[in-house]
Amino acid sequence: MRLNGKVALITGAAQGFGKGIAETFAREGARTVLVDLNAEGAGKVAAAIGADAVGMGGDVSKAADVQAMVDAAVGRFGRLDIVVNNAGTTHRNQPLLEVSEAEFDRVYAVNVKSLFHTAQSAVPVMRRQGGGVFINIGSTAGIRPRPGLAWYNGSKGAVHLISKTMAVELAPDRIRVCVVAPVAGETPLLASFMGEDTPEKRAAFRATVPLGRLSTAQDIANACLFLASDEAEFLTGNIVEVDGGRCV
Repeated sequence: MRLNGKVALITGAAQGFGKGIAETFAREGARTVLVDLNAEGAGKVAAAIGADAVGMGGDVSKAADVQAMVDAAVGRFGRLDIVVNNAGTTHRNQPLLEVSEAEFDRVYAVNVKSLFHTAQSAVPVMRRQGGGVFINIGSTAGIRPRPGLAWYNGSKGAVHLISKTMAVELAPDRIRVCVVAPVAGETPLLASFMGEDTPEKRAAFRATVPLGRLSTAQDIANACLFLASDEAEFLTGNIVEVDGGRCV
């Protein structure tokens, strides 16, 4: 098993990409701490995985909650090898001047400030252990932006650049930092990305993807699994586009 003996913290794990990542990591031998604003949902995913998974509630935009997540991993399993910053949010697809300040603040708190909090809490643990891996979920929106999602696009661009900077700065500690940048998939955010969820909108979006479909949770989980595994030990600072050719 590719993650045997490793402990992973996965945020936004109650559904969508996070749930797929959690299930895949567990299947490959990882012990997992699964976090979501929806504590009940995280608990259900953990219960389905088994005794080596813990589900808990938490808000990644709050320092105390993130510290509690890291403490839970170390307290239960004795270490923390992998952090997957998957939790994310967006504003609805709309003209940039129509997005409220409150929406803007929430997007950046969840998508960007969460990286600050997880670094503050998890890097000291990884340094003591002699290494670790951060996998931050970015987006094709941060590479090939389109109108209507200006502030979301910017938040994911920040994720990409922060991750590269972390990779360089933390390399002497043998802490790797990589990004997975999905094209839109079947997640609760899809309707917001499109503005409205209609068959016509979906068909138009799929038409922009050369391989002809949206991403799946398993697509993203497979990329995260590789980056978290020892097979990727010489990869850091990479942005892996899981997008069916969307960014070409």
